[in-house]
Amino acid sequence: MQFTDEHEQLRRTVERFVAQELDPHIDEWEEAGIFPAHEVFARLGELGLLGLTKPEAFGGAGLDYSYSVVMAEALGHCRCGGVPMAIGVQTDMATPALARFGSDALRAEFLAPAIAGNAVACVGVSEPGAGSDVAAIRTSARRDGADYVINGGKLWITNGAQADWMCCLANTSDDAPHRNKSLIIVPMKARGVTVERKLRKIGMHSSDTAQIHFDDVRVPVRHLIGEEGKGFTYQMLQFQEERLWAGANTLKALDNAIRDTIEYTRSRKIFSRPVLDNQVVHFTLAELQTEVEALRALVYRATELYVAGQDVTALASMAKLKAGRLTREVADKCLQYWGGMGFTWDNTVSRLYRDGRLTSIGGGADEVMLSILCKLMGTLPRA
Repeated sequence: MQFTDEHEQLRRTVERFVAQELDPHIDEWEEAGIFPAHEVFARLGELGLLGLTKPEAFGGAGLDYSYSVVMAEALGHCRCGGVPMAIGVQTDMATPALARFGSDALRAEFLAPAIAGNAVACVGVSEPGAGSDVAAIRTSARRDGADYVINGGKLWITNGAQADWMCCLANTSDDAPHRNKSLIIVPMKARGVTVERKLRKIGMHSSDTAQIHFDDVRVPVRHLIGEEGKGFTYQMLQFQEERLWAGANTLKALDNAIRDTIEYTRSRKIFSRPVLDNQVVHFTLAELQTEVEALRALVYRATELYVAGQDVTALASMAKLKAGRLTREVADKCLQYWGGMGFTWDNTVSRLYRDGRLTSIGGGADEVMLSILCKLMGTLPRA
């Protein structure tokens, strides 16, 4: 992928933002179990970073998806995974379908404030009984005059405790599971919306994750994104960007974990010599760095094809799969070389060990990525 001066300028801007406005507060936010999303997003909006690929008519920059990938990769410098993930939900998970298929009125009401950083968005797909199996969701939105009446609930909702609106996937008919779903914008302050609890997680502590309940929630039918019954298709398109984003966001975190491990093992001595001097250590770190570069090449290739208008379902699924598994491998092997310090709470490698585990689960588990690839390869068992 060829980077222009504009790409590099964006990269520097995001890295500076991470260093100056995120990293100094990360430990505090991790301890609190939440970060001030409205405050952080307002600043990102001022810098024009929340709508890189969104239409200029609604405050976006109208750039191609390569700029989102550059931003996702640069956010990987952050000293935790939670805050970058929350930003990614705003830019590449809750808003793509709205930007692409929403009416002008709907985009003016909800997309423009999200791009400006005046509103926090979340995406509502997963439910207690439907995570990886998106077709199995049970939340319903039934028409009643000029409104949808929504009942059900969503689980594992990033930004859910602070969001102003949700891009919600709900069943709007009794048609087949892949044809009965629609994406609907649900204001989180609407009557009947309840944030039941903020979940306590293994990692990603600075990112609030909530369980949401809908009890006869009324929203206008005009809050429908695109066509009724096309929600499953729209969500699958959003997943392409979400999975590319996840692959790109992983890269710098892995680079930094390897770099920090090199520095630590160079200074840590066992039997009177640096740990790094052991061949198994420096060979392993070299091999891990090679794997990171292979993932980077995969992400960049998928991005080039996506920008060119091609379907990258296979490559995005591969990138997501590889990112999750490689994160687990890098974090585990690097932590081992930190010895006892690796098992303590406050270092970058142990935090990556906790935060990075989500990459193999969220946005489609590894097994879902493998199923998608097997389907595209024609290797699934015949019914």
